[in-house]
Amino acid sequence: MSVHAPLGTGETAFDRRRRIKGKVFAWMCGAATLVGVAALAILLVDVLIDGLPRLDLAFLNSFASRFPERAGVKAALAGSIWILGLTAVISFPISVAAAIYLEEYAPKGWITKAIQTNIANLAGVPSIVYGILGLALFVRALGLERSVISGALTLSLLIMPVIIMASQEAIRAVPGTIREAAYGLGATRWQVVRHQVLPMAMPGVLTGTILALSRAVGETAPLIMVGAVGFLAFTPSGLTDQFTVLPLQIYSWISRPQDEFRQLAAAGIIVLLALLLTMNAVAIILRNRAQMGR
Repeated sequence: MSVHAPLGTGETAFDRRRRIKGKVFAWMCGAATLVGVAALAILLVDVLIDGLPRLDLAFLNSFASRFPERAGVKAALAGSIWILGLTAVISFPISVAAAIYLEEYAPKGWITKAIQTNIANLAGVPSIVYGILGLALFVRALGLERSVISGALTLSLLIMPVIIMASQEAIRAVPGTIREAAYGLGATRWQVVRHQVLPMAMPGVLTGTILALSRAVGETAPLIMVGAVGFLAFTPSGLTDQFTVLPLQIYSWISRPQDEFRQLAAAGIIVLLALLLTMNAVAIILRNRAQMGR
């Protein structure tokens, strides 16, 4: 019988094999997803079992200590909030402005292509390289010392390429007919960008920002290079103060042999996850409002 001969249901053998292959591929993709979700669930359950008994107000209001019963994450939590807040304030407007210029104003030529290629390459540079750059530029050359502002500027350099690329894609996705209609009504280029392009692109821009900040919240290597310390008995009160962050504090605890510090590390991971989820929730709310306002 021919390969393409119809079967009883009108389906050819070729179509049946293609349908079976499609189902097998879908099952394989589903199984791969379940493996990842199951591994994540196991890790979360293990962390919750170890960390929840140590998670209380005293843990949040206490500084790090060599005595496990007195140790807490007050300094690390405050430092992480300082660093993430400043990083968002610095990186978001600069990245969006760069994306607007590259998409709406920059002349199409080899210089613009070279800039975009370099931005894409910078998105894949290891974070430790940004730490070395931050140490040389912000700490030593500009004299900002090992401070909160040095850490925030370093992380801003780290995530700006990601935000720029995501913002460019969001701006590029705005239909050209929107621009043409606005120009036809007599709007200037800035009015078109400000009132038409940017509001429509903002949900995609905020999505890229969420992903970039989610990466920044767990970074340790670049912050160590610019002066984050493992033990701190005070919270930062200004841009020039020393700081520590939750990932570094967790690493310091997990490297100790006592089981009590392992439980402290698990509690610190829960606090870090809560900070990450809160930050993402705020960004998602802003993104949804931007989508509703279009």
